[in-house]
Amino acid sequence: MTNFLPTTKKEMKSLGWDQPDFVLITGDAYVDHPSFGTAIISRILESRGYRVAILSQPDWKSADDFKRFGKPKLGFLINGGNVDSMVNNFSVFKNRRKKDVYSPGGKAGRRPDRAVIVYSNRAREAYKDVPVILGGLEASLRRLAHYDYWEDKVRRSVLLDAKADLLIYGMGERAVLEIAEALESGIQVKDITWIRGTCTVMKPYEKGGSLSIDEEDIVLPEYSRLAETDMNGEAAESAKVAYCESFRLQYRSNDAINGKRLIEKYDEHTYVVQNPPQMPLERQELDDIYALDYARNYHPSYEKDGGVPAINEVKFSITSNRGCFGGCAFCAITYHQGREVRSRSIDSIVSEAQLMTEDREFKGYIHDVGGPTANFRNPSCRKQLQHGMCGSKDCLFPKPCSQLETDHSDYINLLRAVRNVKGVKKVFVRSGIRFDYLLADWKKGRKGSSGEEFLNELCEHHVSGILKVAPEHVCPVVLNRMHKPGVEIFDRFCQEYDTVNRKCGKKQYMIPYFISSHPGSTLDDAVDLAVYMKNTGFVPDQVQDFYPTPGTLATCMYYTEIDPLTGKPVYVAKTMKEKKMQRALMHFNKKENRKLVEEALEITGRKDLFDEQNRGHKKRSGKR
Repeated sequence: MTNFLPTTKKEMKSLGWDQPDFVLITGDAYVDHPSFGTAIISRILESRGYRVAILSQPDWKSADDFKRFGKPKLGFLINGGNVDSMVNNFSVFKNRRKKDVYSPGGKAGRRPDRAVIVYSNRAREAYKDVPVILGGLEASLRRLAHYDYWEDKVRRSVLLDAKADLLIYGMGERAVLEIAEALESGIQVKDITWIRGTCTVMKPYEKGGSLSIDEEDIVLPEYSRLAETDMNGEAAESAKVAYCESFRLQYRSNDAINGKRLIEKYDEHTYVVQNPPQMPLERQELDDIYALDYARNYHPSYEKDGGVPAINEVKFSITSNRGCFGGCAFCAITYHQGREVRSRSIDSIVSEAQLMTEDREFKGYIHDVGGPTANFRNPSCRKQLQHGMCGSKDCLFPKPCSQLETDHSDYINLLRAVRNVKGVKKVFVRSGIRFDYLLADWKKGRKGSSGEEFLNELCEHHVSGILKVAPEHVCPVVLNRMHKPGVEIFDRFCQEYDTVNRKCGKKQYMIPYFISSHPGSTLDDAVDLAVYMKNTGFVPDQVQDFYPTPGTLATCMYYTEIDPLTGKPVYVAKTMKEKKMQRALMHFNKKENRKLVEEALEITGRKDLFDEQNRGHKKRSGKR
């Protein structure tokens, strides 16, 4: 079995190391699987000859645990885990969660709130002269001033509150290697200011620093404007307008080809500077990363606790692509991974499938072959490879772009190759497909289109009885805010899905994901969504209330009640009472929601619907 990287000083000494080059600190349990950022970053550094020790879920009550391996030669690398620590610790209703699937035994409480800040300050306390470098999702989404849902205010860049030296945003493989090489060559961390995909704190040249602002740089609204309050201590309207301006500038500069350096001022001596994004990794680079020597499991020290639940869904899943040009307003993938889609080769993915068949726990079922969007395998169009992503329009919204290249043939070939691997009984697609992209491919020719062929293959071989899709809502105003296609597109997909299943002789169903309380959704819209679900017979397996996480377009709308891309006002359900009513309407059939549903229908003047539901319920009860 592949050896894990050292997690204790004893394990480090057994490798003959006196000192690690890096100590990687994470808020997750140590899982050496390529679905975890900690595993990828540590293994890619190891492949270049660096010694990396893993400090997983350290005791943050003091700095003692941060001295476990002694002083690292080059630096501390810190991430909050696979999920933002505040999202991981709290529900959307701000209740502390009782479980943490990224911790041993699923036990909550093993990571602090705002983990990267806490860990960074403790690392600094342990060794003041050791470089501290932040990375991962939490740092990436909080790299500049951002709205924080839990405090209901705009917080500073996490780089400042963490008192760290550098922040890596995005996926980070190239950036961390460039930083490692610079540190190893003797360059002081304060002078590493040029690397793409990083943020740093600088002071202007005239104040004794090295920052000079060029004409091409984009100067964001300074933090004092974003944090301005009115006489009641609430965010001033001018602050919300400035926040929209800042978001819009960032949104349109999040592209490796067209992206500029972003500069955010905090005071006369403090500027946070974001360098342009790294270019996305090409196919061979991705293949090399996923071929590294991962143990593909959690650390054996967690066996006594029952393991780490998060491994269950991903251990026998395969990541085939990165990035997403879907452009959903509520999704942070665009801000973190970027809109440029890159994918691994079929040979690389087949090799990973073959490796799975050698695992004694493998039962022949691969749970997923996909990514942010499973049926995206290539860049959205040829133009973007030379000119970058369009800054002012989406690839799929409000309708598929005329330049969009829709083709499922490569994904079809990939799925065929994986299911033909000896020892593989079934390959599922669970990471979600874009049905509007599929139907755009279908339009090219009813007969013989790869979209039609893909749906046939999907239904015949890759659905486990239920297909999960994400229309998210049905009301036009809400779908526009979400940057999602109209409900008529979803309805057409449902028809095609049913038709194909009948042809295949299969009884397979569909579970749609819907979001309640998304910016733009009124209580009337929530009622209309409930009526749609009742009329179509959809009963959602789980309900997702909109969660305002840093970095998304929808979160900007939630905070400012303005669409930053158009400047138009947006209705936002902000009270917990209304959010709970919108959510209850989506599960109108549950007895515990009866009171909230009745109240919502009374407020909207739709009480007749509740009476109708009661009559239907009594009639059905009589039949039983």
